[in-house]
Amino acid sequence: MFELYQLRYFLAVVETGSFTKAAARANVTQPTLSAGIKKLEQQLDVKLFQRSSRRVFLTEAGTRFLDHAKAILYECNQATQGLLGSRPRTVLRLGVLKTLPGAYISDLLGDFRRSEAGAVVELFEGTEQEIANRLDEGSIDVAITILHGDKKSNRREAEAKLLMEEGYNLVLARDHPLAGRETVEGHELASDQMVVRSRCEVLSETSRYFTDRNVRPRLVYRTESDERALDMVAAGLGATVMPASYARADVWCCHLAGFDFRRKLGLVRSVHDVTGDAAGILTRFEAFTMSGRWRAPVPDTAV
Repeated sequence: MFELYQLRYFLAVVETGSFTKAAARANVTQPTLSAGIKKLEQQLDVKLFQRSSRRVFLTEAGTRFLDHAKAILYECNQATQGLLGSRPRTVLRLGVLKTLPGAYISDLLGDFRRSEAGAVVELFEGTEQEIANRLDEGSIDVAITILHGDKKSNRREAEAKLLMEEGYNLVLARDHPLAGRETVEGHELASDQMVVRSRCEVLSETSRYFTDRNVRPRLVYRTESDERALDMVAAGLGATVMPASYARADVWCCHLAGFDFRRKLGLVRSVHDVTGDAAGILTRFEAFTMSGRWRAPVPDTAV
């Protein structure tokens, strides 16, 4: 029978889409992780992943196994908590989307902790997929993440609380020739350099936007850090596309003509019921967040 470490390797690959990144996440070498996945596949007598030249995808069998893996890890987490005793009543396990500005989260949590004497927040930061997995496992109680209106059958979606909606801006250095414009056409960036935010949830749509216009800006920097991306744009290294909430004084934000994608962000609970004292702090956090203390996003247009 398979072991828990194999399930964690499996979920790490699902979350990162890469054996190399999954190995780094699991703090093991890639050969070690690959061997663990291979052994799991042999024990299940199925192929879990299909590899392409750039990414790893779940097979049909892998997709079916995903829910079982999450359920097993959830039960193990519950058993561990039962043996070690329940966590203190003032602990909130919160997941936060990687592509949210740090200032939003620090302001919210600072205000919450000041209003909730003795509160401890265990914070997990991750991609949309990583957060969804943690919610399914029950290793976090609630998350601030993206909502998709087309997933009504999903329990998390059905019970989510909308916090805000925003669009995306083209972000330029203040001394960029196009700075000062409210709208920039895609073809005007043909000779520009671009900074790539590798964790952006509309990364493929951004790439397709330029490809459809036969525009191929030079990619000069790729980063998982949105704040670092902004720093490099401000320094004049290149332009980028970011959620409107990332606007700040040392860059110019404007509308990219025809790029009209938007995102909804909300509070999403774990699919597993939170009971006892833990339910109290969770309910108070939701009420606090929904009471207007979540800062409104900056305008979608130029600032």
